[in-house]
Amino acid sequence: MLKKLLYLFLISPSLFLTAQTSTEEDLSLLETPEQVESYLETKNSKKNKLITFNEENHKTILAKELFKLSVGGTKVDDREFEKTYYKVVNKTKNTYYRVAYIYLDGTEYDLEDIDLLRDKIIAQYNSGAPFDFLAKQYSMDDNANKGGDLGWFLKGEMPVDFETEVINENHDLNTIFTVDMPSENVYYVVLKTHEPKDILEIEVLKIVEAKYE
Repeated sequence: MLKKLLYLFLISPSLFLTAQTSTEEDLSLLETPEQVESYLETKNSKKNKLITFNEENHKTILAKELFKLSVGGTKVDDREFEKTYYKVVNKTKNTYYRVAYIYLDGTEYDLEDIDLLRDKIIAQYNSGAPFDFLAKQYSMDDNANKGGDLGWFLKGEMPVDFETEVINENHDLNTIFTVDMPSENVYYVVLKTHEPKDILEIEVLKIVEAKYE
């Protein structure tokens, strides 16, 4: 145990380069983000990297197997020409939010016209028009092609004024509301499409080794 602790304290790229240990042994000693980064510096290949898997977005067989591992757990994929090692180095749950929006450009319309248009959009939605149809018809950015769906996002990833209103707990599911950002000449009609969701994420170290040089 003492030898292992000493190795962890002294670990550096140069040590990795000279150590006559197997990849499995190297990975078993990696415990901190600094050690992981140092180890990656010794593996000069774009195939070797730290990957983040999101349980909502990654549903492959590999991802499902990795999510079952605890922090420190490893998996080896042994194929004909190369061997790939995976080690889970971190596991967290983060709260994500999701809405759909219709973007209106304040440089194209004056505020009075924007308010009239938003009233029209909201009235059409309340009369049964699907929001994605309205987004494709009225929204003035490329996200209109997705029906206005913003996808899952974390707090801090969106503009403050937009985010503050969007994650407001006063908005119930399927509520439609407006957001104004006059300093940016940006105006929105927003639909709360999902409740906040805690999504599991893992950081995985991936190391690929060729069997034949």
